[in-house]
Order: sequence, then structure tokens, then C-alpha cells
Amino acid sequence: MRYNAGYNREGDYEHLVVNESMPLLEWLLTNVQQSRSKIKATLQGRGIKVNGKTVSQFDFQLEPGMKVAVSKTKRNQQAFKSRYVKIVYEDKWLIVIEKAEGILSMAAGHSTLNVKTVLDDYFKKSRQKCTAHVVHRLDRDTSGLMVYAKDMETEQILEHNWHDIVYDRRYVAVCSGEMENDEGTIANWLKDNKAYVTYSSPTDNGGKYAVTHYHVLDRTTDHSLVEFKLETGRKNQIRVHSADMGHPVCGDPKYGNGDDPIHRLCLHAWLLCFHHPVTGEPMEFETPVPTAFKKLFK
Repeated sequence: MRYNAGYNREGDYEHLVVNESMPLLEWLLTNVQQSRSKIKATLQGRGIKVNGKTVSQFDFQLEPGMKVAVSKTKRNQQAFKSRYVKIVYEDKWLIVIEKAEGILSMAAGHSTLNVKTVLDDYFKKSRQKCTAHVVHRLDRDTSGLMVYAKDMETEQILEHNWHDIVYDRRYVAVCSGEMENDEGTIANWLKDNKAYVTYSSPTDNGGKYAVTHYHVLDRTTDHSLVEFKLETGRKNQIRVHSADMGHPVCGDPKYGNGDDPIHRLCLHAWLLCFHHPVTGEPMEFETPVPTAFKKLFK
């Protein structure tokens, strides 16, 4: 994976370049003029960045040429704790997070629990003068990777150039039943009815054209573990297309068949690759397939 170098003010961080392969903690103890206990506290307090990405893993493997930024202030070491949101990457312009299932991407009606509110609270506590701007959404019960802009200008670049900027976006799902084909493509038109249920049509129904590629990773007689790659990003696209194939996503109350093996919607956004909206650098992020999904195929 490639990440941009840190964009925090120079005065807040000490910037160092790695010359030899070494686990992070060992390297810090060798190269930073601080006590062992202070270095460990800075590491645990999210005060270390490697190539712009906050790292708290003591055995993270460093390689020559990597850039390490060591926080000099407690302000950078605000421990971020949320059962619903995990920060994967952050710089001056954007933040990439992994969302748990059960939380909205942004506020809707009277709902207070949403990712934007969690991030805005984090920015306030860490004294960052910014707010989270929603660029794309995941359904409440879908987990996985999302990117939020930290200013309106970046949000506009991402929103207006989304399909040019994002060059790979994939999901993994547990689908009901044993899929017949190893891979394939589903393409049709998707449109919402008055009850906000999305339905598909093989011919143009005035909706939006949607294309989904799929690849089966594993299967049993009861379930299939499937990777979906979106060519278009329509509302409920994967959920409708998997139901069209006769193998709906498990745990889907809207388009499913009642098959609910782990009591959640079995859909996870595991890969997100895009060109940085400001620097143009390729940014590639991935998360593991949820353990509960994998257990169904042991």
C-alpha cells in the first residue's frame, strides 16, 4: 500500500527517515532521544505516523526510505476510541475510516449515531479546525472503508470527480446458497419505487444503469463468499444484483430470503483505491474479510 507523507505542521512532529529494516518500536528506541516509557506512551497514544499513516503497532515493520513522524505534543496523541469507527488514514485534507455495521454514514432524521458526528467530535477534541464532509455512503448495516473530506474544497473535488478519482472499489459478501458460476457480470437498470425499494429491469425503466462484476472466493452447499467489484455505484446495487442472481446477501431484510447466519447484513467494503484529490498520489486501502464471514466456510 502507498500512503502520502504526514501533512502536520513541522513544529508538532519530529520527522525522520528510515535507513534500515527494523520493527517500529526497536527503531524508535534506537533513533529517538526519549525514554523508553515516553516512546511507548507516544506509540500507544497514536502519536507516531509512518508515511502519513498513524501506526500504533509496536512490531510494524519499517523499511528503508519510509518516513516516520514522532509527535512532540500531547495534542497529536488524542486517543481515538469508538466501537463503530476506526481511523485507517488521516492527513490535512481527508480521513479514511473503517465503519462497523449498525451506524449511519451521516445523520438522517432524528438519528444521532452516525460517522460524521463521531468524526466531528474527534476533530474538536484533537483541536482540528475542520468538519467531516460526506463524499459517499455505505448503508447502515454495511461495514467497511469510507473516505470523508476535511474541507469543502476537497469534498467538491471528490464529489465531482468521484468516478475518475476512485479506480478500484470492492466488497465482499456472504450470499445465500451455492453459486453456480465462479465469476460473471450483472448489468441492468435500477430504479426506486414509491416505498424506496430498488428494483431492477433488463431494459431502460427510467432508472440508472448499473454494472457489477462478481468473483466467488469460497462456497459451501449453503453459502457463497463473493467479491463484488462495482463499475457503477448505485443505491443498494450489490444487494439488488445478488438477489437478481437468486443468491441474495445473507441477513438482508429488504432483498433477502430470510437466510441470516450471523445476524447481520453480510456485506463489507474491503478495498478502496483512489487518487488523492490534492496530491494525485495513488492511495490504496484494504481491510480483512470479517472473521464471522470466514467462519461460515471452515
